[in-house]
Amino acid sequence: MLVHRPRRLRRTAAIRNLIRETNLSRHDFVLPLFVSEKIERAKAIPSMPGVHQYSGKEIAAIAQRAHESGVQAVLLFGIPKSKDEQASGAYAKDGVVQNAVQQMKERTPDLTVITDVCLCEYTSHGHCGVTRLDGEHFHVLNDESVALIAKTAVSHAAAGADMVAPSDMMDGRIGAVRAALDQAGFDQTGIMSYAAKFASVFYGPFRDAAESPPQFGDRRSYQMDPANADEALREVELDLAEGADIVLVKPALPYLDILWRVRQRFGRPTAVYHVSGEFAMVKAAAEKGLVDERAAVLEIMTSLKRAGADFIVSYWALDLMEWLKS
Repeated sequence: MLVHRPRRLRRTAAIRNLIRETNLSRHDFVLPLFVSEKIERAKAIPSMPGVHQYSGKEIAAIAQRAHESGVQAVLLFGIPKSKDEQASGAYAKDGVVQNAVQQMKERTPDLTVITDVCLCEYTSHGHCGVTRLDGEHFHVLNDESVALIAKTAVSHAAAGADMVAPSDMMDGRIGAVRAALDQAGFDQTGIMSYAAKFASVFYGPFRDAAESPPQFGDRRSYQMDPANADEALREVELDLAEGADIVLVKPALPYLDILWRVRQRFGRPTAVYHVSGEFAMVKAAAEKGLVDERAAVLEIMTSLKRAGADFIVSYWALDLMEWLKS
């Protein structure tokens, strides 16, 4: 006696495409860019194959070419010539990011420019806020740091940034940034909050790229414990209440559960950052012939979108513009 079982629709590529539940688009990706005052020409980052720091003279052209390839938005990080304990380069009117934003918007006005707002690239000690040393122990001074972060955000908006992205994880900084932007007349400038940013080992190569490793201690006192999921939801809820337009989860693959829970619970625009260490691991595996890079990246990006990301910050954004044409 024949038993009729339901058949799975896996016959042809055409059928598979018709029933595909998650599709990647070229609009799903944001390209991180690094601009440095310390160099005259592009400088490769050894721990991140294919990724570079660019000089202030080059960055606008690089951004324009990215936009022409299909990239809709960039996330900009700055490396200043000098650093100090008050991170004065972060909010200088003629700072490295401020100058780069002006040039990029003049050359490619339709490109969405998002700026990272943090102090770690600008402080002499490499922490994301103002610190005080007590013997062998240090403390991050939250309120003093938030004041400088808000000042930095306003300076980026004044330069032409479409959106600012506070990544410091200080308490109350989203509300302070929103109030400062509104008071300065930048009520239309958006805020993408690094709302659930975990204290992760996967940031190592980025610290080479941004030249921002802590000179003492670590960042676990203000970044999130990787073991805490409910706390992540509370952090997201607070940032949305304070005025965040978009919330971001960072890193990506180890925190797919967080990404899913954030999207399901809040239903608000949600981003994820596929970080430098995750990028470097796939690059290393591909160089050894252990995985096919293109197939691996497309699978990873599909998983991130499936888990709830409205868009993905990725160092593969330029490659994805080409791969997704087909």
